Amino acid sequence: IVFSCSNNSETTQGEELNELNKLQLEIEQLIELKDCSENSNCNYIAFGSKACGGPKSYLVYNSSINVELLQQKVMSYNSLEQAYNLKWGVISDCMAVLPPSSIECVNGICTAIYN
Repeated sequence: IVFSCSNNSETTQGEELNELNKLQLEIEQLIELKDCSENSNCNYIAFGSKACGGPKSYLVYNSSINVELLQQKVMSYNSLEQAYNLKWGVISDCMAVLPPSSIECVNGICTAIYN
């Protein structure tokens, strides 16, 4: 008689996507405060991992938030999404997403400027 044990520790694609979405929501909530009084209050960070490489977008944030926590969460998200893309064979367009040419405080809100 042969017995086999199944390993149920493997997560499904949906479960992994839910974890990515949950972490993205945490990041978005962390950067919600975009109010500013001058340009030096504003910054941006590369976010996500395209299947072809490079970030999906750039997030604008007010530097008065916990920047170290933001960097940790974004680094974790980017790594997890890269692993997700490889594991599940995700495809994407291979267009490079360029960072903003500058970040400015416009009408009290940190805003990405693309020239």
